[in-house]
Amino acid sequence: MYVCLVALGALGVLAAGPFGGIDPATLLLLAVLFVVAESISTMVDSGGDGGRAGISPSSSASLAAVVLVGPVGAAVVGLCSMLVVFRRQNLVKRVFNGAQFALAGYAAGQVYLLLGGEMGVPDRASFPWIVLPYVGAILVHNAVNGALIVGLMRALGVLDIQRPKRVRWRPMATLELSSLGYGMLGLLIAAIWGLVGPFAVLLVLLPLFIARWAFDQYMAEQRAHDATLATLAQAVETKDYYTRGHCMRVSKASAMIAQELGLNAERVHTIRYAGMLHDVGKLGVPTKVLQKSGRLTEEEFAAIQLHPMRGYEIVREIGFLDEALAGIMHHHEKMDGRGYPMGLAGEEIPEFARIISVADAFDCMTSTRSYRKARSIEEAVAELRRCAGPQFDPRMVDALIAAVGRDGWEAPDAVEPPDDDAAEVAKQDHDDPSVPLRVAGEAER
Repeated sequence: MYVCLVALGALGVLAAGPFGGIDPATLLLLAVLFVVAESISTMVDSGGDGGRAGISPSSSASLAAVVLVGPVGAAVVGLCSMLVVFRRQNLVKRVFNGAQFALAGYAAGQVYLLLGGEMGVPDRASFPWIVLPYVGAILVHNAVNGALIVGLMRALGVLDIQRPKRVRWRPMATLELSSLGYGMLGLLIAAIWGLVGPFAVLLVLLPLFIARWAFDQYMAEQRAHDATLATLAQAVETKDYYTRGHCMRVSKASAMIAQELGLNAERVHTIRYAGMLHDVGKLGVPTKVLQKSGRLTEEEFAAIQLHPMRGYEIVREIGFLDEALAGIMHHHEKMDGRGYPMGLAGEEIPEFARIISVADAFDCMTSTRSYRKARSIEEAVAELRRCAGPQFDPRMVDALIAAVGRDGWEAPDAVEPPDDDAAEVAKQDHDDPSVPLRVAGEAER
């Protein structure tokens, strides 16, 4: 029903016209430019939380149409989104996309005229005064597109208005600036149209294709990085049945804390890597030690304590990890200086390490381990609060609690632990903050 209403709105705009003063050849070429540009849209990170957002240079063609062929012409150009052949979309999606761009183009065109813009090829006298109405058109174009997409998400039940997520202004501003940049390219198209005519399409398409190719190379490299690190994380988890999925969950929880703290998208992405690889040093710990159900010997305990340093040694040559290396190295340090491997305290502990420490303990407590069943989220939160200060950075604890309270947390499927001596094993767990120290002043396993 929602898609039908949007489609009827677009058809109403086209039916109302008027089409007078629109050059058919210009309209056709702009439509071709729009379809091609829409076919090379790119996906970018919308904040480091795993979400993706599409940025398409097609807005350049749509906004160029606002200037060259007016509101109705821009609506016709936007409707041509239905003709994009490089995407596998069903009819409903094509109809919605076409109607969405048609309404956005029409609204932008009306605002452009309302603010004093004139339809047609701009000349030298049009500048710089044309910039004001054109920027207004860009803002309206983006706003209408966003509003229609939000409406669709609400109609599909994807967007829950009862539990709205906190608005993350930094990624939104980044995406908006990207859209504004593509939009301003439309004014360039309109300006050079009067000098070179239809050849302006080729002048614009060539750099767009080059930019798309370069971005594809970057994304391919990014996927290769992700796959490589995921393989390392899986290699760690094959050594212990009870920690399967642990690295990915710590990665997710670490990113939730980072986002709550307002870290930029690049650092959020890096903390994901750090969380994913925080236990990679266990590859250097004998499997029989990791899976031992009884009390560890002093030598075995020492081998466990070396895993952060071994992890650093394994991945330190991976250049793109950058700040993640400090998180891997120091995620078992404690705020009171009783952690390992270096006994750092307070602000001496790198920020990434303080984040991972909280995420690691939270996932440990809400997962089944060899010596006990998983705890509830409420119990884990209470334990984090109890240990905030001496063991964990209170700011990181508060950030995780806030993020989990808002976004929720999906704990792993429950697994029955074996009938072992739970008390003896619990005394040596290195992730659970509730277990007592074996000897006063000695760091937990």
